[in-house]
Amino acid sequence: MQKLIGCLIVAFLFQGKVFSQEKLVSSGDLPILAWYSIPAAETSLARYQEMKEAGISFQVNNYSNIEELLKAMDIASKAGIRIVASCPELKSDPEGTVRRLMKHPALAGYHLMDEPGLSAFAELGNWARKIQSIDNKHFCYVNLFPNIADSSQLGTKSYLEYVNESVKQIPVSFLSFDYYPVLKDRLSLSWYENLEQISQAATRAGKPFWAFALTTNYDEDHLTPQTLAAIRLQVYSDLAYGAQGIQYFTYWSATSLNAPSSEDQRGAPISAAGKRTVVYDRVKAMSGEIKALSGVFLGSKPVWVRHMGRGRIPNGTIRLTALPQGIKVLETAGAPALVSLLEKGDNYYLVIVNKDFLKSMDLTIYGDDSLQKILKDGTIVPASAYEPSMEVDPGDAAIYRIPKTKQ
Repeated sequence: MQKLIGCLIVAFLFQGKVFSQEKLVSSGDLPILAWYSIPAAETSLARYQEMKEAGISFQVNNYSNIEELLKAMDIASKAGIRIVASCPELKSDPEGTVRRLMKHPALAGYHLMDEPGLSAFAELGNWARKIQSIDNKHFCYVNLFPNIADSSQLGTKSYLEYVNESVKQIPVSFLSFDYYPVLKDRLSLSWYENLEQISQAATRAGKPFWAFALTTNYDEDHLTPQTLAAIRLQVYSDLAYGAQGIQYFTYWSATSLNAPSSEDQRGAPISAAGKRTVVYDRVKAMSGEIKALSGVFLGSKPVWVRHMGRGRIPNGTIRLTALPQGIKVLETAGAPALVSLLEKGDNYYLVIVNKDFLKSMDLTIYGDDSLQKILKDGTIVPASAYEPSMEVDPGDAAIYRIPKTKQ
């Protein structure tokens, strides 16, 4: 029998019914940025291709001079990696440095400062405006403290004041903050509150935000956050809150990059010796999921985010009390879950995240005939093709599509 060629619709048989399968369509891929990426001394096409194979599209490093940076950019462009530029000349001669970098195909943007306090905001704002007066096509990047920073670090009485002042004073294209919530056997208590704060601030400012996933060890409490379940929990929670960029900290072991002695940063995707660890393959798998699901998350905006499960929900969050139209039952047998309704185009997407990175979650969900399930490879199938009760792996997410006509 001749093989059929050019089939546009793949079908499968389920209980006597034939369902068509379609794939998510996306205008692009969600940015995935690596912090502490390839050291200048290791700059080579093979290294950048290795990074690309891990699904990473952007990287940031602190280069000792512009020549090191330009060498890395020349190589990175051949592998399809873009660089957020950072070198001393960007601060000492911003106008001249921007003119040298702005037309390079590997340029993603300009890294100004990590975790500034309020006292640095005015200078950062002036610096960003100098850059933007010459190049307004590439972003300026500032990464903010998490809400566990104290007032002496923030320079303000409250975290919300700190975030709001950064929006007022620093003209960046998107907000960015870091928080590494996965500890040995628990989550940090204020992480979800921080996601609420940043997501709401970004919405008020009319800007997107980027968030982090920890992919290395760095102190006694963060010894095993690099499991796939822990990485998934961070990434899917970030995306459920509307994050438009995911950042891995770190890619290369920062121990080899003169990291502070108080941070023992080992267990990154690439070790201090330059060898892949098991985390490299986990990051690669996570990046593949992000890319396949860009049709859900890229350009989507949260309508609401809720929490469910027995016991208290995180401070600053709201408990789920009502289901979106089209959903008849949503239960987790008391297990902690994050539930987000995202809006994009003609559809809503319901994202349900298992907030336990150590245990599976029993999820029961069913709705009307319009409800569709999104598979990890971006395939869309009727939810009715699956049993209404299923197991969600630790830290993983179940995703469904609801046509707007049902809302």
